[in-house]
Amino acid sequence: MSEISGVRLDSWVWSVRLFKTRSAAAAACRSGHVRVNGVSAKPAHLLRVDDEVRMRVDGRERIVVVARLIRKRVGAPEAALCLIDKSPPPPPREVLLAVPQRDRGAGRPTKRERRELDRLRGFNED
Repeated sequence: MSEISGVRLDSWVWSVRLFKTRSAAAAACRSGHVRVNGVSAKPAHLLRVDDEVRMRVDGRERIVVVARLIRKRVGAPEAALCLIDKSPPPPPREVLLAVPQRDRGAGRPTKRERRELDRLRGFNED
């Protein structure tokens, strides 16, 4: 069996189960959410072994290193062998639940409320 020299980025990311569909992987590449070795990459970018792929999936930064090249989608245990996950751990669930939410039907925030929210989030213009 001959060794694969390169695989399309969108195909590999879908094959190792980082995206649910190949079209979703291609859309993420086109919108700039996927970077290969620090450079924004198109869906047809050819991946090689030891390339670092950074992507934004479900609001979380994922960092993976290509360990093996595959073209077809495989089972989860075999897909885990094709990548080395260097992603930071997800934030604790308590932190995610602590995000303040506006009351339903409260309308748009006033200018004063918006400034308070910006101050809370650390977006000060000082």
